[in-house]
Amino acid sequence: MSGNIRYTIGALPVIFFLVFSVLIAGCLSSPVSPTATLQVTSSPSGAEVYVDNQYRGTTPCTVGDTVPGTHSLELRSAGYTSWSSTITVSTGSNQVYAALTPNPSVTSTVQPGGSSVITGTTTIAPQTAVTIHESKETMIIGDSNLFYGTAVGCDTVSLTLFGPGYYTYGVLQDQPKVNSLGSWSYTWNKGTSILAGEYTMIVEDPRKTTSDRVVFTVVGGGLVSIVPSTYSATAGNAITFSGQCTTGAKNVLLTLYGPGQFTGGVDLGSHSVLADKTWNFKYSLDSTLPTGTYTMYVYDIPKTTSATTQFTVGFA
Repeated sequence: MSGNIRYTIGALPVIFFLVFSVLIAGCLSSPVSPTATLQVTSSPSGAEVYVDNQYRGTTPCTVGDTVPGTHSLELRSAGYTSWSSTITVSTGSNQVYAALTPNPSVTSTVQPGGSSVITGTTTIAPQTAVTIHESKETMIIGDSNLFYGTAVGCDTVSLTLFGPGYYTYGVLQDQPKVNSLGSWSYTWNKGTSILAGEYTMIVEDPRKTTSDRVVFTVVGGGLVSIVPSTYSATAGNAITFSGQCTTGAKNVLLTLYGPGQFTGGVDLGSHSVLADKTWNFKYSLDSTLPTGTYTMYVYDIPKTTSATTQFTVGFA
């Protein structure tokens, strides 16, 4: 009897180890959740796409990382009736096409204040129209941006912001009132907590029958760098300057300082920042360029940060 007991107790660690190994294996082999891609087109194109009430772009539009299953899809375009449907998305690529219907013309006059017009026994809802403008197409992190516009047929408008990070799926910013002149305004300033990148502010009437949008760029919070292809060159040759720009700027500005006519600096123009956040510029050294030491400055636009490098020019 005691021998059996010793055998059972000795087997417990082995059994525990086997059960633990099975549980770990099950955790490690958990399948990755499948995703789907939704390709949305419309006639006419340029309609705003909303998946589960979240703005995802304009048609033609590809919405990636969509969870398979049932979703609500809505398309909005000025002058057309909003198109909406409940769709079933499967793993892989899914295509949806929508033909938008123009809004029927309304010949009745909308009363002041947006009240409904009664024609016989039919109530005609007032037509609505909204517009939006921005004070800065490019703003520096920490600055303010004023948004303003007009609204007809409504007392308030809704502003939703889409962009990187926290704003990926859209965040309602405010519902400013429309004044007696039919205009509205809103100042956006979130300090230094926002990320650099491209943002879209959308304005809608309360019933979401019409909308308008503006795109702006936020710059700052990053670095810019510069490296020459050579630190010693001769007049008549060329130097390629390259670097990175992580501030969200779309362009960098180059300015060259040196002897002769370069004493006060010569602007060499702006150059595009590529999708991988790099830039490059090939500068041909004129054969009459004075010999000496030169300093090339690079700034992001609109100059939130800068970097420099030096090189020498000698005789051939």
